[in-house]
Amino acid sequence: MSSRNTGGDGGSSPALSAGAAQGKLVRDLIPEIIRRDGGEPRTYVADDEEYVQRLQDKLQEELAEFLVAEHVSAQVEELADVLEVVHALARHLGFTPAELDVVRVQKAMGRGAFQQRTVWTGNA
Repeated sequence: MSSRNTGGDGGSSPALSAGAAQGKLVRDLIPEIIRRDGGEPRTYVADDEEYVQRLQDKLQEELAEFLVAEHVSAQVEELADVLEVVHALARHLGFTPAELDVVRVQKAMGRGAFQQRTVWTGNA
């Protein structure tokens, strides 16, 4: 049977206990997919503090996977994963992905983007 902890009991989160090294943040449908394949996932819901930490860990994981991906198709898949984690972090901060994109566009309008491949080497 799946064990889910809503994090609202005031106790310590299971992921912060001895079994933390085994757990990892997964996409929302992964437990359902595991069940469909005949498995019985053990899961719980992370509290806010753990959720942010696990999102940060996931961002590093997905970025590392992007950096070693050898084919364009794999690179695009990993970039999509990075973007999903970035969107989750934005939502946690109270911003929608669209609102985050507004900030991105504003920064690009004020400081430019990275399209011209400009490398700064210092001032003369």
